[in-house]
Amino acid sequence: MSHLIAKTETALKGLILFLVAAGVLLAAATAEAAVPGISAAAPATGTNSITFNLTAAATFITQPDGEQIYSWGYGCAGKATFAPPGVFDLVGFCPTAQVPGPTLIVTEGQTVTITLTNNLPAAAGNTSMVFPGFNVCAATLNTTTGACTGTATGVAGLLTQEAAPSGGTVTYTFVATTPGTRAYYSGTQTDLQVEMGLYGAIVVKPNTTPSGCSAIGSDPQLLGHTDYRHASSAFDHSATCYDREYLFQFMELDSRIHRQAETQVAAIAACNPTTSALPCPATLEVSTEPYHPQYYLINGRSMPDDMDADYAPNYPNQPYNGNPHMHPGDLVLVRTIGQGRWQHPFHEHGNHVRILARDGNLILSQTDSAKLAGRMEFTTDTYPGQSYDGIFYWSGKGLGWDIYGHTLPKVVANISTATESGNTVTVTTIGALPPQIVPGAKVTVKGVSPDGYNGTFTVATTGGAGSTTFTYTDPTSGLAPYTIAPVAFLVPFGPGTGIVSVLTSATDPTPCIADANGYYTQASGAPLTATNYYEWCADHNHPLESNPAGQVGSGGPATQFDDLIATNGLWYNGTPYLGPDAVNRSRGPTPLPPGVALQNPPEESGIAFMWHSHNEREITTNDVFPGGMLMMMLVDPPVFFIDETL
Repeated sequence: MSHLIAKTETALKGLILFLVAAGVLLAAATAEAAVPGISAAAPATGTNSITFNLTAAATFITQPDGEQIYSWGYGCAGKATFAPPGVFDLVGFCPTAQVPGPTLIVTEGQTVTITLTNNLPAAAGNTSMVFPGFNVCAATLNTTTGACTGTATGVAGLLTQEAAPSGGTVTYTFVATTPGTRAYYSGTQTDLQVEMGLYGAIVVKPNTTPSGCSAIGSDPQLLGHTDYRHASSAFDHSATCYDREYLFQFMELDSRIHRQAETQVAAIAACNPTTSALPCPATLEVSTEPYHPQYYLINGRSMPDDMDADYAPNYPNQPYNGNPHMHPGDLVLVRTIGQGRWQHPFHEHGNHVRILARDGNLILSQTDSAKLAGRMEFTTDTYPGQSYDGIFYWSGKGLGWDIYGHTLPKVVANISTATESGNTVTVTTIGALPPQIVPGAKVTVKGVSPDGYNGTFTVATTGGAGSTTFTYTDPTSGLAPYTIAPVAFLVPFGPGTGIVSVLTSATDPTPCIADANGYYTQASGAPLTATNYYEWCADHNHPLESNPAGQVGSGGPATQFDDLIATNGLWYNGTPYLGPDAVNRSRGPTPLPPGVALQNPPEESGIAFMWHSHNEREITTNDVFPGGMLMMMLVDPPVFFIDETL
């Protein structure tokens, strides 16, 4: 598969983000996400028509502050068929009301019929569904001519035919003419009913596999793991191939409106016209202005609830999560819908997002239809009712350091003193010299002050077996003596500690052979089980630290602090690198707290990028930070299987 060329954010930005995010929120690493939804039974022989039976009903949803919020939602009127096929069959559920409504998975060209039953409280009045981007018929649709004839179902409404209260029904039919991600929502009293939770998404899959895209079940980028995609491409275009996909529906919620509706529904139901001193009201009179949301939702949940699993039983009416995962090099299809009434500026840390389409309309060059024309966006904007499809990509290219923490095998000794006479430097180590330090050996000196002592040199002499001294010739003369600081002496590998290292083997135990694009992939001989699959080979064997804790020292651009002191979260693995090899090599001298070492297994050691709204109030839950529209993109090492059902 050909991959997009994307501009990576600077190494500094990625590093700062990792240090902030990874130590705090890797607790969510056990929950992943895909695009869970429902599909219809297979079309009858000789037809291309499918049917969904949905309801609209009242329910309650929960928020991280413990609030139970009265809501309305679309749901299933019977047993659901879950999609992708065979993935969520054991854990999936589709209640009679959920927020957001069931994600409908259909295929391009299918005739889709949706029957809606209104089971909302009678006081709520009529309800309906509208499907922007489709030619919808509430009567009999001629799929050849597009004509809508015959007697309309339901009752007439302002925007569409509606389902009357107390079990009234309405049926909508349309042809899913083009692929993409689109919204559906209530077309009745939208300021109230959409706010209450009557919204959802439709995903239309292409009906072909474009040239260059991997068919379902045969994507080598998935490394032999389960394929959770709905399709091989987002659109009928070879530039829209992808490896993973996620759907995010952004919504704000004003609990004051919900409390009004709940109170009025209860009052209308309890009012007895024979005993009440005043006439009993029959309909709701809910004020939806002024509008002051307290909750900001991704797929019906606020952070941290959005990072629990899809179909988690503790959210019986909020089945969908927001917790994307990927391996380096994956093309991640991001399907996003702005539900509600506010614009939501959303920032995906780690890279820009290449916009493929808006509202299901693929954006192509006006002069060359083979080329995409969507922008690379630093912050992706979603407007009320608008959707976009985009590609997110991250490989570690451009960081300037090896994301797997590779280094050639070496032994390291701490330097106690260094002195110079003329151009001859004499170095004393703490303890005996490693046996590999002999006359003629190449050694690397780091962390000594002044800097003229540092570099790679050839050993001239040693004091013999068991000795603690060796000499080398330094082109710089006049260097002041170096003595290890007392604190550094007590805390080996701490600041101010000079080290000397020598290779124990010239053979690279974890090679990186570049393919035509510079990555270690199947095309350059990498096995799918390689711990560094899709590594950017130009940074191979250049770890982050120049003088780290542990054994991962090799000339990088920065010296790390003792991570296990500075960041000691329960799920933090103590390293900024990917994968179990790096974790095991770069542990610092500070012991982990009891029980912590395996709470984030080394195989799952990943890099976390915060994805969040760029509107600061939208990353709070009822004015408490962090919360709201915030989640984590977790870049997992290739050896970790991303199980989207967890």
